Amino acid sequence: MRAALLQLTVSDDPAENRREVLHRIKEAADTGAQFVLTPEVTNVISPDPAHLAAVLQTEDRDETLAALCDAARVYGITLVIGSLALRTDDPDGRYANRSFLIDPQGQIQARYDKIHMFDVEISDAETYRESDRYRPGVSACLADAGFATLGMCICYDMRFPHLARDLAQAGADILTFPSAFSQVTGAAHWEPLLRARAIETGCWVIAPAQTGTHPTSHPKPRKTWGHSMVVDPWGEVRLDAGEAAGVYTVDLNLEMVDQARRRVPALRHDRPYAKP
Repeated sequence: MRAALLQLTVSDDPAENRREVLHRIKEAADTGAQFVLTPEVTNVISPDPAHLAAVLQTEDRDETLAALCDAARVYGITLVIGSLALRTDDPDGRYANRSFLIDPQGQIQARYDKIHMFDVEISDAETYRESDRYRPGVSACLADAGFATLGMCICYDMRFPHLARDLAQAGADILTFPSAFSQVTGAAHWEPLLRARAIETGCWVIAPAQTGTHPTSHPKPRKTWGHSMVVDPWGEVRLDAGEAAGVYTVDLNLEMVDQARRRVPALRHDRPYAKP
C-alpha cells in the first residue's frame, strides 16, 4: 500500500488553498499512491478571527470538502482530509476542527472532531487558545478504510497516549495525526511523540503536516514545523519530509502491525491499579 503525505503551506485564502491541494492530490495519484493524506486545517490558516468568520462554511456548503471528495472519486484513492475548519451550530459560535475519511467512490466514510484543544503559552510571544475558536470533539473515531482500520486523531491529540492506546486496543492498524505543529514544540517534541505513539501501540503512525510561514494579510503570520512523518510499528522513522512543501510517498507493510504486537504484546498486558 503506497501512501502519499501532502505537506502544505496553507494561506488565508480557501480558494487558493483548494487549487493547490487538488494539484498535489493529482501529483500523489500519479506516483501510484492509493492512500493520500492532507494536513490539519487544509482549507485555511489565519490568525484573524474576523477573517475566519468571513470565509468559513458549514460542512454541507464547504467547497473544499466537495472538491476533495470529487478528487478521491476521480483518482480512485482513499483520502484522509487531515482536517477542515468548519462552521457549526454551536451556540457560542465556535467552529469544528474536523477530519474526514473519503473512500475511492468519493463518499465520506468517517468524521472526527479534534478532542484535545491546544491551549498553551509557549512563550510571551507565542500563545494559543484553540478552545476560544473551536469546540472540542467528544468521541474517538475508529474508521474502516478497507485495507486497514484507522484511528483518526489530530495534532495535539498525540500528547494524550491513552487515546492512541484505546484506538489500538479497539482495532486500529494505523494512527493518523495530521498537524499544524508549532515550530518551537516541533523542534523539541514532534518526532519523540510520534515514535512513542507507534512503539506503545504497534501501529503505523502517519502525520502529514503544515510547514513554513503561512501567507496572510495579518501582521503576525502563523509558522509551522513541517517534517511530515511516517513511523512504522516498531518505532522506526520511515519518512521525514523536512521543511519543503510537496508530496512525499512511503510504502506501508501492514503485516508489520501483527509482527510488532507479537514481539511485544503490551496491548494485552493492562492491569487494574489504584490511581494515586
